[in-house]
Amino acid sequence: TPSRFKGEPHLEGPVLFFVNPGESQIVANEASKLHARKHFLFNSNLFEIEGETTSYWAGPALGAPMAVMTLEKLIALGARKIVVYGWCGSLVENLKTGDLFLPTWALSEEGTSAHYPVDARAESDLSLRGKLATFLTKDHTVQQGPIWTTDAPYRETRDKVAEYGRKNILAVDMEFSALCTVAAFRGVSLAAVMLVSDELWQLKWKPGFQQKSFKKRSRKIFRELA
Repeated sequence: TPSRFKGEPHLEGPVLFFVNPGESQIVANEASKLHARKHFLFNSNLFEIEGETTSYWAGPALGAPMAVMTLEKLIALGARKIVVYGWCGSLVENLKTGDLFLPTWALSEEGTSAHYPVDARAESDLSLRGKLATFLTKDHTVQQGPIWTTDAPYRETRDKVAEYGRKNILAVDMEFSALCTVAAFRGVSLAAVMLVSDELWQLKWKPGFQQKSFKKRSRKIFRELA
């Protein structure tokens, strides 16, 4: 049973949960500028950001099992409102690298969700997602829709990409369905903001996450969410 141990913090504010290990140093640098207090969180980090309302940054946690382990601990520490920030691949032509995407519900092909007895499909908290959309659309174009969550990124085959794209599943990631399932099971609010990092809908894969312009945009979005 996930629990809070003696000496561990009690999270009294919202949590921004980033999943990508490649952004760890950037987040750590931003936290240092704000004189954040750092806490132990498995093989991850937890930063306490003091202000008018104390908030928290947690991560990274790549893949459904690690993301769920981290989320369970955050909930045990008191987290009740969690915004996930990550990247996703595009399955459709009108979702381009650098676009912002708010996943609504998920088709799960990961192995973690099945261990949580939740009857409803995996979907983000409607109220929290709506607030994120309102906030982000002030300066950005934002798309919303279903996502495919998989444990096997090297098995995102052409046939699957085409099939799910035809079914209007717009993107693919590795954590969302599991995180939503656990949030529903534990009774907390969770929604996600994703930056499109690559395009899979073409015959030839088009990665964009190594581009300097993409990395700069990712940092910008994180700062806005923070």
